[in-house]
Amino acid sequence: MNNIVKGLLIILLFWSCEDSKPKTETALATKTDTTYEANWESLSKHNEDPEWFHDSKLGIYFHWGLYSVPAYGSEWYPYRLYRENEYPDYKEFHEKNYGKLEDFGYHDFIPMFKAEKFDAESWADLFKTAGAKFAGPVAQHHDGFAMWDSEINPWNSADMGPKKDITGEILTAIKKRGLKTMTSFHHARQRQRHEGDSTKWDTYNSHFAYNPKYPTSSEDADLRKFYGNLPQKEFDQYWLDQVNEVVDKYSPDMLWYDVWLNHVAEDKIEEMSAHFFNHGLKTGQEGVIIAKHDDLPKDMSILDIEQGGKKDVSEKVWMTDITVSDKGSWCYTNGQVYKSPEMLLRNMIDVWSKNGVVLLNISPLADGTINKEQRDLLTNVGGWLDVYGEAVYGTRPFHIYGFGHAKAAEGDHGGQSAKVKYTAGDVRFTTSKDKKSLYVFLLGKPKAGTKISLGKMNNIGYGPASPVKRIVELKSGKEVKWNKTERTYSFTVPEGVELSSLANVFKMELE
Repeated sequence: MNNIVKGLLIILLFWSCEDSKPKTETALATKTDTTYEANWESLSKHNEDPEWFHDSKLGIYFHWGLYSVPAYGSEWYPYRLYRENEYPDYKEFHEKNYGKLEDFGYHDFIPMFKAEKFDAESWADLFKTAGAKFAGPVAQHHDGFAMWDSEINPWNSADMGPKKDITGEILTAIKKRGLKTMTSFHHARQRQRHEGDSTKWDTYNSHFAYNPKYPTSSEDADLRKFYGNLPQKEFDQYWLDQVNEVVDKYSPDMLWYDVWLNHVAEDKIEEMSAHFFNHGLKTGQEGVIIAKHDDLPKDMSILDIEQGGKKDVSEKVWMTDITVSDKGSWCYTNGQVYKSPEMLLRNMIDVWSKNGVVLLNISPLADGTINKEQRDLLTNVGGWLDVYGEAVYGTRPFHIYGFGHAKAAEGDHGGQSAKVKYTAGDVRFTTSKDKKSLYVFLLGKPKAGTKISLGKMNNIGYGPASPVKRIVELKSGKEVKWNKTERTYSFTVPEGVELSSLANVFKMELE
């Protein structure tokens, strides 16, 4: 009997200890009971759109690497450099400034990429000031240079060039400020796809062109890795090992992929996804993978539309990656021209109204400077979000995105252009999660006394889900005059209110 009593006491003590554990620890333990297998069926069970991502609305990344040294043309400098017949101006520029291409190849830019003014803390402060909720680097572009401390890729920023772990430093600084982290990968395109036939050196699907005159054809073990002169099977494993290394070393919340994943073996893509999701189970992160076109199944990833956007409200959350430059390049180039704050922000609002998230690219100089023009753009966006962020962060789309007269051109990568010229006559909507507020964006600065008619909101048969209690100008909180008829709502822009030159928001408070 004494043994039975002792046993019961031990069980009760065990239960008591279990109950005293923090709930977060118990929840995390439950999550780690399930792991993902490297197949699409298992991966489809992953929640591709965690609430933190849906709520975030804005992230920042940066194209910065060896291509920033010549600062000529675009980040596709190495692609065009070795295609001298198609892009003779690149070779002419290169040889005028750096010597014969036979003597000074693309990899010879590495010692010149010093990043001596790179300051991860300052950059992270800027990203937060800009209103970003996540941020991170282009960990590797098409050109084969890794921006992290790699044991896999001998061509990396810790061992060469800057002699700094760029990815490690910037992600640490970003995390310290309470932001989520991301790394983007573009190296699926790096492999030369001539399949051993040197006459096929010029294929578009190879970033570096094979040419016996240049190191792109080298059989040196390291140069083969840099220039992607590898057999498919070897390259696929090399591609995978680098991604997994970044996941294991830095635990990013998001992996973002440029196109050409369809040129990597499918089983390696499945292995990468399972490894990332399982790593998140161990660290308590709800990871997100973003890819373009049909590169990944949409039940486990987020669709990204480059430099464009949806034409209507999307049932599923999506992303667009856009850049601050007005044309030409994602990396810094000499004489770079930038979008106006008006164009940048108004097109972002259009994305948010259609259930999208914006990934904004900036272009640091080779030395690590983010120039004044770009800093001013980011602080303008951040200043606006400081005032009107309630209508952006954590919101959801209305049943229509809005209306207006602006004409949207077709985007180069699907959807509509990211450079639509909006005015105060263009209206967009978002709603709060609890459906108690409907936000009305005017994509410009209306004149005081202007009557804003929201009739088109009702022409399709339904307006807000609940009756409107009042309408206020969001910045001042000042109540405005409004009216409702059987088919329309309208309100008047009030006198004596300081309006934004970028965009303005009116809040319809609902019962």
